[in-house]
Amino acid sequence: MKKLRWAMDGGFWELDRSTPRTLEGEGRAVPGDPFPLGVSRGTRLSRPKQIDFFQRFMLAPFIPSYSASSHGFSLQRKFVSSLKKNGVLQSSRMENIRKQLEDKSLYALGFCSELLLTPEDTLLLSLDFYGDDNNKTPRKKAVFHHKACFPNHNLNVEAVWPGLFIDRAGNYWDVPFSMAIDLASLASDSGASYHFCMHHNAGQAMQLGGDQTVEVPATLLPGISLKSAFSFKQNIEIWRSNAQKLKMVQPFDIFLSNPHISASGIIGAAVTACLGDNSVQPRVVDESQQFEGLCLRAPAVKSTLLADPNMETVQAICPKATISLQQQIAGPFSFRVDSGVVIDWKSKDWRICVDDPVFAVEYALHVLGSAKAVAWYSPKHREFMLELGFFET
Repeated sequence: MKKLRWAMDGGFWELDRSTPRTLEGEGRAVPGDPFPLGVSRGTRLSRPKQIDFFQRFMLAPFIPSYSASSHGFSLQRKFVSSLKKNGVLQSSRMENIRKQLEDKSLYALGFCSELLLTPEDTLLLSLDFYGDDNNKTPRKKAVFHHKACFPNHNLNVEAVWPGLFIDRAGNYWDVPFSMAIDLASLASDSGASYHFCMHHNAGQAMQLGGDQTVEVPATLLPGISLKSAFSFKQNIEIWRSNAQKLKMVQPFDIFLSNPHISASGIIGAAVTACLGDNSVQPRVVDESQQFEGLCLRAPAVKSTLLADPNMETVQAICPKATISLQQQIAGPFSFRVDSGVVIDWKSKDWRICVDDPVFAVEYALHVLGSAKAVAWYSPKHREFMLELGFFET
């Protein structure tokens, strides 16, 4: 169900997605460009906490990642903890470190602090420095999270400068300043939910390390956008196993320990309003040409509804499907494939093609209930990353 919610939200909300392009291991999908489930972010630890967990409990000295279009293969380690463990460094080791630091393109440094202001309030501050030519500007981020600001609601206020966004074609965009205020009702298996978001972009977006002649996505242009959505979800349980669990046997995932079959349905509405350069300008209709579609006009309220019910229009709005297949390999190891499915309308036989597949190998950390170490690879973006996921089904 969580993957289904990400698939729907990805086409409307600016959700985070995993990427090795930044030290914090995440970026934002360009609004309106849905992304594969395999790189969407659920309830996960911050990247510094992930690195600390890998080092302390999984005995992994370095966390690997790969990005062909950025800095290539990289290794991450929590440097401060290693200094405390080793004590005072010898002069020869300091000399070796100095020589390594001379090549700035091989080095990146990040500072991150998560403050618990009150039992309901948290503030995350991060500052990242990069030595390569594609990331000369330090990345700064501040996220304020308040639980239960209203009954059964959460409030998030986030500001990043510059903000990193990824479009569906795999292009990375830097927005000089991006800020979002997000108010959402708590997620539930059934019932009504509400989501409101105000997003502000400032400055001219630039493609990161790519062709600057590519047109900037309209949703990344300067301006303010207001988004609101209301939905109602209903779950129906068709069958559930009543077999007793084996004693002294702990499941790999507490959410998958009871076999069952269920169906879910969601219905709702969404509204978007934009002010600024990011506004989508309506198409100008040439009155001198014959309009063969549907045209409804209401001069009293100054509104017009235009429709063009031909095959090209149907093809343009044809919904995209997303599939997720997972198979246990052996013990706690499983293999997963997440991919979009699109119809190639240009071919005569309307061939069905996969779009932006992501392959992943998961290792279930059953001692933590529903935690997974995930190693995923995206052939389209040529990116690889190792990270942790919690409470995902």
